Amino acid sequence: MKIIRCVIRVVLICSSLTLAQTTTSCNPTEKTCPPDTALSSSTYSHDFTTGDDSSNWNVTAGTVSYTSSGAEFTINKAGDAPTIRSKWYIFFGRVSFHIRAAPGTGIVSSAILESDDLDEVDWEWIGGSSGKTQSNYFGKGNTTSYDRAVWIDTADTQSTSHNYTITWTSSAITWYVDNAAIRTLNYADALGGKNYPQTPMNVRIGIWAGGDSSNSEGTIEWAGGETNYDNGPFTMILEKVEVVNENPGGSYVYGDRTGDFGSIKVEAANESSTSASTSTETTKATSVAGESKTTGSATSTLTGMWWTASAEAIKASAQSSDTTVVKEVGLWGLGAVTMLVAWIHAY
Repeated sequence: MKIIRCVIRVVLICSSLTLAQTTTSCNPTEKTCPPDTALSSSTYSHDFTTGDDSSNWNVTAGTVSYTSSGAEFTINKAGDAPTIRSKWYIFFGRVSFHIRAAPGTGIVSSAILESDDLDEVDWEWIGGSSGKTQSNYFGKGNTTSYDRAVWIDTADTQSTSHNYTITWTSSAITWYVDNAAIRTLNYADALGGKNYPQTPMNVRIGIWAGGDSSNSEGTIEWAGGETNYDNGPFTMILEKVEVVNENPGGSYVYGDRTGDFGSIKVEAANESSTSASTSTETTKATSVAGESKTTGSATSTLTGMWWTASAEAIKASAQSSDTTVVKEVGLWGLGAVTMLVAWIHAY
């Protein structure tokens, strides 16, 4: 039984860290999905120290405050996970985030690019490690191995703003910190291109408590330990976002179900295809003590950015049946999990 518990713990660690890559509202490699709204211009930039930009961003969870410091994503209590998501997608290009990560044990700040078929390119910061930045990527949600993350020494990520940039082409992805290249992933090095992020992606920025006591032991361990909310509030500050879109247009359409960049069609803004994302989020703006606040409420807890899913919803889903557990663990390896479940029942 001790061995079984250890194996189960490994599965829970893997599943807790892969929920981001195993949720999507519509996966174009599995069925026909609406087109993705494209960033229509070749460049976009917004300085959040001047206020919000609701025409380009949705608040998908929590409340984001806008001050002279920038967009402030704050965790005050359990369940807080403020998140914004761009209303458009890009198809190759460059994205720069000027960010001060949040402090606090178990607090995770993130800035990611993610596609409908679960291609993903990440920046992440752990609140208990102020001198580290994590770069990561996923292709088609494939999490059969956990050797993709690379940690980068970064001077004081919490009190100092740094420029974290991702350049993304059909042949390579490069991560930069303050304009210095620190990692490059070539297309061929990502399982011969099969795991290479290559489909239109939107931009998601947020903060969550990986160290919340309701999370699995594996998640808490990865996040650096259990979060004590009495030590808060914990705030990540986004100062600026700069984007270059190599393929501006009206929308992006998956030409088939391969998820290959060659199958993506760029449609002009005046073509007849419908907009990609009919958003289910609602936003409202209020003014409190001289600062602007934007609040988002999502209609689903298990779609969108992975940390917006409540622990209760995830737990209820996982407890509903063996099938659901396998679905949530998902890409860790369906065959491996199936054998594990059979092995457990045998004992």
